[in-house]
Amino acid sequence: MGERMIHKIFQVEPSKIGFIRFILEAYEGVAIATTLDSGQGLIRLAIAPGREETAGKIVDALNKDFKFEAV
Repeated sequence: MGERMIHKIFQVEPSKIGFIRFILEAYEGVAIATTLDSGQGLIRLAIAPGREETAGKIVDALNKDFKFEAV
């Protein structure tokens, strides 16, 4: 049986949610972003098993340009 997705919740700038989803789509198979609360900028990333390091690098890079913090 395969490994399960890893779920992490982040708070981001609400205006950046669409951009974040677009960026993650470009990295096929790394993570999927789901909006939990668009007003507060809460999203959940479903990170593919074995892709945690890549997802972390993406989050770190985006966090340099705007708020992208784990909650």
